[in-house]
Amino acid sequence: MTRSPLANSLGPEFDPFLFASVGADRNGMPLSVLSALARLDVDPWHEAARLTALSTAAATHSLAALLAARPDEATGGGGAAARLIALLPQRTNVNSQLSRGLPGAGMTIESRVQLPVILLLIFMACMLAVEALTATHGPPAQIGQASAPASSTIMPKLPPPGGGT
Repeated sequence: MTRSPLANSLGPEFDPFLFASVGADRNGMPLSVLSALARLDVDPWHEAARLTALSTAAATHSLAALLAARPDEATGGGGAAARLIALLPQRTNVNSQLSRGLPGAGMTIESRVQLPVILLLIFMACMLAVEALTATHGPPAQIGQASAPASSTIMPKLPPPGGGT
């Protein structure tokens, strides 16, 4: 059985549960929870996540029913189910683990709105920084053009030199 996409997004927190022994099959081969669930055509990682979301009593009852449904009947009954359920991770982390497998599932509406606003503010800050770095404080100096100084004094007209009256 191949791992489901959900299983690929989950970490190793279900490993103690999935690889725990449930006894032996008819041939005396050791049987783990993972192989027992796979023989029932149940996705082991999905089932582990589902059981973790249930109360301890409901999870124990559900797992005991699943193990009892196996054709090779090599389980310790409800006692084994209770022992196995105790190996599941804390119930508060499951929803965050499940939502990690779905794109955007862990994001709230506020965080979906905040991200574009934050990106816009960063973009505007960059544009202002570029503007400040390239701005000049006066008109550019013109090379090759000399400008005559402005004068407010009017010079009287002088007669031409060596000249007459």
